[in-house]
Amino acid sequence: MLEIFGIPSTALFGQLLIGLINGSFYALLSLGLAVIFGMLNIINFSHGAQYMMGAFAAYLLLQYTGLGYWPALIVAPILVGITGVIVERLFLQRLYKLDHLYGLLLTFGLALIFEGLARNKFGSAGLPYTLPDSLRGGQNLGFMFLPNYRAWVIVASLGICLGTWFVIEWTRLGAYLRAATENPTLVRAFGINVPRMITLTYGFGVALAAFAGVMAAPIYNVSPQMGSELIIVVFAVVVIGGMGSILGAIVTGFGLGVIEGLTKVFFPEASNTVIFVIMAIVLLVRPAGLFGRRA
Repeated sequence: MLEIFGIPSTALFGQLLIGLINGSFYALLSLGLAVIFGMLNIINFSHGAQYMMGAFAAYLLLQYTGLGYWPALIVAPILVGITGVIVERLFLQRLYKLDHLYGLLLTFGLALIFEGLARNKFGSAGLPYTLPDSLRGGQNLGFMFLPNYRAWVIVASLGICLGTWFVIEWTRLGAYLRAATENPTLVRAFGINVPRMITLTYGFGVALAAFAGVMAAPIYNVSPQMGSELIIVVFAVVVIGGMGSILGAIVTGFGLGVIEGLTKVFFPEASNTVIFVIMAIVLLVRPAGLFGRRA
């Protein structure tokens, strides 16, 4: 068996694949957080719960309506995104001129409510969600076996992330969104409904979390705790990339997933803390994050 640095190639590439899978979810979730913070200045601590809601929405659509994975990949993010719109209109729009702490506390409370309701209804044990038939099996690459579904998750996540970055950075809509965060009065002068745009932006950020939840459902058990187990790591990813930085969220999400996977091979004891060690070092050297703008 081929060895690399004394490690069997199958083990090394297997951990790299796991790292890329984790990085895909880190990137998608941190992207949603970056969009919401960058455009609304809200630290959305309920993002992990909304990721969980996406997975449960896919599960319930399958159980009660018969909608499979592919329709759920579209319908579930829309449904969860609508709940995000409702939350923004009822609660968050009252907090935009206040300190960030108020938004954090509100969304933290909402996360506890969403998770508590799910635990009360479905219990703490995970619920299975079957793989779509079209993505079963895998490819033998010689040095490793690549499951089709894992490859799909990586490609889909990368496509969504790059598409979102392109829209925000290089289109007229993205220019309006960025301008609305700097000078909403001027943007209103062009006849643009800024409050509606902000509401839809929050809904889109929530939908990204739900999209990640649907993709995670066949890999992990659908459980009320699945978001809370991930959100702290995702916040660390956002801090490292730079709060509000779209490109930073994408690059650091995938990069840290790979680093975490390699750490499990060469230094397993540090695999649960390596991201936080990197965060501490980055904050010491560059407090605004790797891609963040200095104030």
